Amino acid sequence: MAVKIRLTRMGRHKDPIYRVVVADSHFARDGRYIEQVGYFNPNAKGKAPSVTLDNEKILGWLNNGAIPSDTVRTLLSNAGIMKAFAESKNKKGE
Repeated sequence: MAVKIRLTRMGRHKDPIYRVVVADSHFARDGRYIEQVGYFNPNAKGKAPSVTLDNEKILGWLNNGAIPSDTVRTLLSNAGIMKAFAESKNKKGE
């Protein structure tokens, strides 16, 4: 089972909100998922998009082998989670 961390689209027509979910890669984009680990609102009021992520859950899934999609990888990098994941991998290797 290939587990991915990816976005699921929610919201109204032309006003999307995305959930950041952990799902099997065979599941439909907006279908079943294993766990919700955050959300992303690209149309948030103000200048910057609104992103809320559960760092501990995401790091746990990354350590178990979950692969983030390209967009989610960018969100995680901006939040500093990918850097923390890389540092934790280096500590295990030493």
